[in-house]
Amino acid sequence: MKILISNDDGYQAPGIVALHEALKDLAEVEVVAPEHNNSAKSNALTLHSPLYVQQAANGFRYVNGTPADCVHIALTGLLGYRPDLVVSGINNGANMGDDTIYSGTVGAAMEGYLFGIPAIAFSQVEKGWGEIDAAARKAREIVERLAARQGMLGAEPWLLNVNIPNRPFDELLPARVCRLGRRHAAERVITQSSPRGETMYWIGGAGPAKDGADGTDFHATTLGHVAITPLKIDLTDHDALRYWAQTAAQLAQDVR
Repeated sequence: MKILISNDDGYQAPGIVALHEALKDLAEVEVVAPEHNNSAKSNALTLHSPLYVQQAANGFRYVNGTPADCVHIALTGLLGYRPDLVVSGINNGANMGDDTIYSGTVGAAMEGYLFGIPAIAFSQVEKGWGEIDAAARKAREIVERLAARQGMLGAEPWLLNVNIPNRPFDELLPARVCRLGRRHAAERVITQSSPRGETMYWIGGAGPAKDGADGTDFHATTLGHVAITPLKIDLTDHDALRYWAQTAAQLAQDVR
């Protein structure tokens, strides 16, 4: 089995180091990750400036680009082969609910999925890397069990978003398959004055859970369960297609 690892916290982040350590004797593993922290870069690709690949002393390769850049470059020439699985993380903080839209961790995994490769995004619920070794051990367990199931790798691609509570391994409750919850609107923008007297704006923190009901990733991780959410790419509002078709037809008649 061949695994490509990436992340959005940068190639030196404790999460990716722990994940590589946990998986390196399970498969042929290579790391291609951003040079610097690229949180909240989602699926962004760098199209108007050159990208460079460097290699660290530990063998990790790093790119002066986004998480999606890293996976894209790896899969379109850098590796020279097609991995069986793309794994992203372990992220420093949760990627639940609306977070998945912005997440560079999910974006890296999604890039693999878009290339037809099964992919998993791993995140810890709380920031600070508490119990990171336990999270890495749980990530290995999930990868190992999925790889052991016939047809999971090498067939149709799938994309999983996994959030792991910051708990010792023995205190992690069994994984639950969940839907994404929802968050309230983000906190107010933060303003500061620059040394030149100009106003600087900083994006505020994520809002609290708006929909954390039973069955959501928020609810599961609050109880101590590992939350697993299967994701898809199709953003089409299928339920509203008929309504908008009728509306478009009416607008066309109005134009006449």
